Amino acid sequence: MVDKFLNKGLSFSDIDTHRKLALNPDNLFWGILPKKGDAEFLLPEDVLSLYGREKGNLDKELHDFRFNSDLNCIYIDPTDRCNASCPYCYIPSEIRKQGTQMSGEQLDTVLKKIARYFRNSERKPVIVFHASEPLLVKEIIFKAVDKFSSQFLFGLQTNATLLEKREVGFLKKHRVGVGISLDSFDPEINNRQRISVKGGNFNKAVQAIEWFNGYAGLNVISTVTRLNVRHLPDLVKFLHERKVGCVLLNPVRVTQKPALKLIPDQKIFARYFIDAVNNAMELSMRSGRRIVIGNFANLVLAIIAPTARRMMCDISPCGGGRTFLTITAQGDMIPCGEFIGLKEFSGGNIFETSISRAMRSKPFREVRERFVEKINECSICDYRNICGSPCPAELYARGDMYQPSVFCEFYKEIIKYAFRLIAEDKIKYLLREDAMEQLKYRYKYR
Repeated sequence: MVDKFLNKGLSFSDIDTHRKLALNPDNLFWGILPKKGDAEFLLPEDVLSLYGREKGNLDKELHDFRFNSDLNCIYIDPTDRCNASCPYCYIPSEIRKQGTQMSGEQLDTVLKKIARYFRNSERKPVIVFHASEPLLVKEIIFKAVDKFSSQFLFGLQTNATLLEKREVGFLKKHRVGVGISLDSFDPEINNRQRISVKGGNFNKAVQAIEWFNGYAGLNVISTVTRLNVRHLPDLVKFLHERKVGCVLLNPVRVTQKPALKLIPDQKIFARYFIDAVNNAMELSMRSGRRIVIGNFANLVLAIIAPTARRMMCDISPCGGGRTFLTITAQGDMIPCGEFIGLKEFSGGNIFETSISRAMRSKPFREVRERFVEKINECSICDYRNICGSPCPAELYARGDMYQPSVFCEFYKEIIKYAFRLIAEDKIKYLLREDAMEQLKYRYKYR
């Protein structure tokens, strides 16, 4: 009987004391079984028949998603500079202090070149202004958004210190997706992590969140470190009170060495992250106004609708140099912003060469060729195509791109918890309402 299941690619693991998971790690077909002694022998024959019918489609679908998805998003860093000095920043300090800034003419040239690349695309590509602090050059950004809004969907990531109330209306009018950085509900802790010349971004970030007043295109991005990890559940409550619909609780990236001192203990991280998820569900159920943990929602999608994922850090290979790329203020095209301090990963300069050539370049291929089946520990992990073992840039900076994620144990814990919540039919409280509306059953077993 065991051989029968293994030959079909199914493996079995406990997700809690009462339930066992049957999963094919290669195509993410799964089932949750009640434990009755040796529960792996209780998989019904009609489930195996369903699996047999769908396996080929699932194999192809996930393979195409992983290896054949097209470029659809470009991050533009219109300035290298920043008015903050976050200790975990992945951009080297000398670049943040003395880096280049684009002119309006240069940004216009970049966007026209991107528009030509996507001229035959059926969907609008996404342009995200990112990197250090893009609002240092907000005049050229707002002009670009106004000029190109019919050709692109725009996003903006900011610490909000330079944002003015009148500009919120402009961003809403043009339906710009906005990410505001806030690491804690506690001003002191937040400002220890989000250091600026004015002491930190807490007051301005909270003010900006309140200005947006429940805007559906607003996300709050929190970087989780040992300093704020215990604040995650209360941060969710704090943001829900301010009508935020989505918060990302992202593990600190350790691409730069100073960030190593801020890594939270993985067990503690998993505990408080799960508490934050539970808090978000409870607040959503009780109030009727949803708040979701964005990166957890993406893991849930990885399980129930793998190709519906939009955040590409937990895909293998990751989206860097595949579904997105970054253009620096100097015009260098790199697979992802995390590579900004690693000059060997430039695929060429957009002012001198083409996006197509960058996509074919050796550095981009090197990132795309890094996938979980090539990593010893990951190749035997059931969750390899759910977490994707991020992040190649930080792992490369730590000496070897082909090693498991820095947060491997954390991912295992929260993925198991995601399966438990799915088994309890909590999906509708874990995803945004628009995501729920777009999901349809392709197959179902009762």
